[in-house]
Amino acid sequence: MKFLRDAVGAITWVNGWVGRLTAYLVLPMFVLLLMEVGFRYVLRAPSVWTGELSQLIFGVYALMGGGYLLANNGHVSVDIFYANYARRTQARMDVATSILFFLFVGVIVWQGASLAYDSVTRLETSQSAWNPPIWPVKLMIPVAALLLFLQGLAKLLNDIMIATGRPPILTETKSDHSAGAEL
Repeated sequence: MKFLRDAVGAITWVNGWVGRLTAYLVLPMFVLLLMEVGFRYVLRAPSVWTGELSQLIFGVYALMGGGYLLANNGHVSVDIFYANYARRTQARMDVATSILFFLFVGVIVWQGASLAYDSVTRLETSQSAWNPPIWPVKLMIPVAALLLFLQGLAKLLNDIMIATGRPPILTETKSDHSAGAEL
């Protein structure tokens, strides 16, 4: 049991660290977009690269936050009935529906790895006027999906513990009565 608790804690810690680090990508995106506004409207000389670079950074930002969001129950959900159920019933529902999650994320890992492999082997670029490499961003697809998959496993193990009447592996946050973990 200690190994399981340590493994789940490590997965959650890694996703927390990646999520907090990824959050700082907002700053360069903000600076780049502000620069573009300045170039375009103040200097009347729009740049070719600022918008595209901010899009590439945003791609990484959006991808890498998935595991962090799952660990903190930050994904959007419609819980008209779910929120009124007891925690144990919620855990049972989460275990039952986890197959859909793992199918979805499994396909993203599989297809994302194929896409990333193809992109890396060709050293793919954007084919725009600026033409930056985009293979590093595509490489983040399977990495982010794998982190999300691992956090899904951690959540599933936690839900199984709760559904069977055992103490949870993860400590739940005060505002969360479903899948979150304190980081």
